[in-house]
This record gives sequence, C-alpha cells and structure tokens, in this order.
Amino acid sequence: MFKFVGIIAGYYLFGFFGALLGLFIGSVIDRVRALGQGALNPMQNALRQTIFLEAVFVSMGKLAKADGRVSEDEIAHVEQFMQKLGMTPEHRRQAIIWFKQGAAPDFDIEPACRKFMAACGGTHNLKEMLLIYLIVMALADGHYHPAEEKLLTDIAGYLGYGPEAFKRLLDMVVNQTHFAGGQANTGAALEDAYKALGVSKDNTDAEIKRAYRKLMSQYHPDKLMGQGMPDDMIKMATEQAKDIQLAYDLIKKERNL
Repeated sequence: MFKFVGIIAGYYLFGFFGALLGLFIGSVIDRVRALGQGALNPMQNALRQTIFLEAVFVSMGKLAKADGRVSEDEIAHVEQFMQKLGMTPEHRRQAIIWFKQGAAPDFDIEPACRKFMAACGGTHNLKEMLLIYLIVMALADGHYHPAEEKLLTDIAGYLGYGPEAFKRLLDMVVNQTHFAGGQANTGAALEDAYKALGVSKDNTDAEIKRAYRKLMSQYHPDKLMGQGMPDDMIKMATEQAKDIQLAYDLIKKERNL
C-alpha cells in the first residue's frame, strides 16, 4: 500500500525520479510492516519450522508417557505421523531424539512451551495446530487418560488457552476425527458434524457458514506456510480440512444450503 502512496507523492513533488524514490521507500515500509504482522524472512521461517517440530515431538513424548507407559498404539501413531511427513532419515532421527527426550520421567514441558511461544506465540494458527496434533496423539490408543487430559490442559495454558477455550477446541477436534477416512464413524453423524464446526443445530445458516469459512481459512496452506508451518506438515493440516469439509457437507445437505 505504501509503495503506491510513495509513487504518487514522489511524482507530485519531484516528477519521474521522485516517483522512483517513492516506490523504493514505500516498498521498504511495506516489507517492514509485513514482518511486523507475521510474515517471515527465510531464516526466521526455518527457525520457526524447527522449533515447531521440536515442540510437536517433545510434547508427543511427554503425552505418550503421561499415563505411565508408552503404548504400542502411541508408538505406531508417531511412526505413521513421521511417515506422512516424509521425513528424511536425518530428520527422523532428530524427531525420535525429541520424542525420547519428552518421554523421560523428569522432562519438564513448560520450558519447551516457553521456547515455542517465544518463536511462534504471535501466530494463533501455529498454537492451535500444535494443540490439534497433540489431541489426535492422545486419542491414538482409543483412551483419553485423565493424566493426558491434565497434561494437555497444562500445555494449552502455557500457550495462552484457558480451560474453557481448550475444552471447546478439544470437542471440535474429537468430532472432526469422526469424519476421518471419508465418513462419520458414529451413529450420531449430524450431531458430530455440528460439534466438528464448533456450532450447534440452533445456530443460523449464516453463523454456520462463518464458522466453516473461519476453520477453512485457518487450515489454508499459504497462511500456515507463511507463518512458519513446516512444508510437510501442511499435508496433515489438509487432511484435517477434509474432515471439516465432510462435516460441513453433511450439514449443508440436511439444511439444503
């Protein structure tokens, strides 16, 4: 925006060369403003990606150990997770190191969360995506242990989520997973669909559309990549978006939207 203002003001005051100078100055101001609003240069982007992955895997390790033992289902989920990311052998080894670090009995998750917040705390989407991945991890073995719930609530608190806000997110993610694989896996599919969008059957059509569009915007690849989401993890976000789309399609069909 400022580059266009610079062109006009420069041309008005100094002619053609003033317009060029205005373009240069305005472009610099636009870039500075963009960085202040969350856009990243390549080095910052790489740093966020590394810290995001570290936070994901140490938290997964801590979560897997929360109920006293790391189950085979949880290990399988992490293995599947790494396969979906298409990690190189080197990155895979690092992820395993982080996971084992988080699973150590004396590991303190709070400093890891503070490190994450220092690099990614200004981006709502990255904080929410981290929590979403951890919720899915907690559900991997089919049991949501009270110790896992407490740990997730603590992590959410370190990320700036109050208990009620986290409970709403948890409810949405749990019901979104019911649509994984192409269809709801419960008998109350329509009720699940409303919960997956964070709405209810009492909401208006317009409110439901707004909730749907907000969620789909949150999972938009360009937005996530611009905020520092690792490229391979975009695939995971895309899968979550497909579940949301299926839930919305079911509501649309029921309401004739």
